[in-house]
Amino acid sequence: MSCSTDAKIWLLHPHDEYWRQVKKVSVVELFSHKREHSFQFVRGEEVEILINKIRSACLKGETVNLTAMLMFATSNMVSRCVLSHKSEEEDGCSKLGLMARRMMVLFSSFCIGDMFPYLRWLDLVTGYVPSLKALSAEFDVFLDQVIQDHITLESHEETKQKDFVSIIMQLQKDGMLGMDLTRDNIKAILLDMFVGGTDTTTTTMDWMMAELLKHPNAMKKVQEEVRKVVGNKGKVDAEDISKMQYLKCVTKETFRLHPAAPLLVPRKTSASVKLKGYDIPSGTTIMINGWAIQRDPEWWEKPEEFIPERFENSSIDFKGEDFEFIPFGFGRRGCPGLPFAVASIEYVVANLLYWFDWKFPAGETADNLDMTELYGVSVNRKSPLRVIPISHQSV
Repeated sequence: MSCSTDAKIWLLHPHDEYWRQVKKVSVVELFSHKREHSFQFVRGEEVEILINKIRSACLKGETVNLTAMLMFATSNMVSRCVLSHKSEEEDGCSKLGLMARRMMVLFSSFCIGDMFPYLRWLDLVTGYVPSLKALSAEFDVFLDQVIQDHITLESHEETKQKDFVSIIMQLQKDGMLGMDLTRDNIKAILLDMFVGGTDTTTTTMDWMMAELLKHPNAMKKVQEEVRKVVGNKGKVDAEDISKMQYLKCVTKETFRLHPAAPLLVPRKTSASVKLKGYDIPSGTTIMINGWAIQRDPEWWEKPEEFIPERFENSSIDFKGEDFEFIPFGFGRRGCPGLPFAVASIEYVVANLLYWFDWKFPAGETADNLDMTELYGVSVNRKSPLRVIPISHQSV
């Protein structure tokens, strides 16, 4: 079975021993506070590269494709933490990031066989199955090479990479997983980590910067806070982020208006239930519309407007305990990558706001900025965000 197909099954995997063990390893070894903190040096290096690229464009007075730059930086952060592997650049974008986005689009495409099994052959005619197999083959080759590289390095203790691949392979070797994982299992898990962490994080940062550009008062307020906290030391430290309360409000409001996975992760009923007069059989796939919940006027004042101030002096958070605000899901199926994603988003955006002012290219204004959504498992902006960076002179 291909790794892409395995990854799709992983999204809908039943709550069994395999699921429990894999999630435990993920939470403890990749997404724990200790592990997340250890990855800060990767964020620092990749953000420095991003800032230097933008600074170079400043000197030339060029317009930058901020969407592509964010994708490249995020792809490198995630792939280095998970795979110890930097992404190749292709036409100004991350090759791995583009592959991840293609995978997310395919996962959200209409599959005739899912709805009408007797018409499954039509998925061959439409090109859905060939496209899935072709992309699966690309990821298979890449992930096979990653695993083989780690096996080759295994005997060299001094060069042993402490990424997720190394960790999961060592745990399996020591018999601490409580189960045997096949190579396809490992590839499926790695694919889930990489694809799930890359496109969603890029999408959120892209929406966040677009909303700030569209709302100059919010942009001014958050930039003043970031620059006041950091001061003239010329570097944004991870510890500084905890003091940026308005930045956190902007982050929350972006999650509310633009959840990266608007329908969350599909679930299945474990037993037959009756809900509001409807009989729902066991094994029914359930889709939860987080996007609609977070724009429900019953719970939110002016729900369609970008108002970060709504979270000032508010206890509502996105950790799955406030059911009107569930961008990362909730319960046992909640996203274990929440700490990693939030830390990356806030650190990258804080640096963009600290080092640069931003303006639109000629002919573009806040009023005509294209905010059209492009539907998929993650909801991206249809048009890339092209802006002109201006170096902030006081830093």
